[in-house]
Amino acid sequence: MLNMVALLCLFVKYAQICNILTQREVMRNKKEQCSSEGIKLEDTGYGYTLSVIGGKYKMIVLFWIVETGPALRFNDLKRKIGSISFKTLTSTLRELERDGIIQRKVYPQIPPKVEYSLTEKGKSLIPVMDAICDWGTANRNK
Repeated sequence: MLNMVALLCLFVKYAQICNILTQREVMRNKKEQCSSEGIKLEDTGYGYTLSVIGGKYKMIVLFWIVETGPALRFNDLKRKIGSISFKTLTSTLRELERDGIIQRKVYPQIPPKVEYSLTEKGKSLIPVMDAICDWGTANRNK
């Protein structure tokens, strides 16, 4: 019985070591894709991500759409952000819509009603936003 337990422990240790080595290889490949010499930043996945979520208000807009619910109206978004002009909010929303991160739904009524919500592509950014939040929480008071 002891030999079986020892064998099982060795197997588990081997699996853990293989997992660590696999993770290192994945990280090495990602590093080569995103930061190898001679590659322009804008040609990498990192550069694309920055172009989509970079900017003063894009992450704030995404944060409030995620936090408030499935959809948010323009004026509600403006109230939540507070310090943003109508022009800047409009251009930020247009850029996010152009990049396929949010969708704009117009209701045919008077007065006009427009709601913004995340697309599937936008929902795929939620884990990234969660990781940023976790990092900020862990490093805020250090």
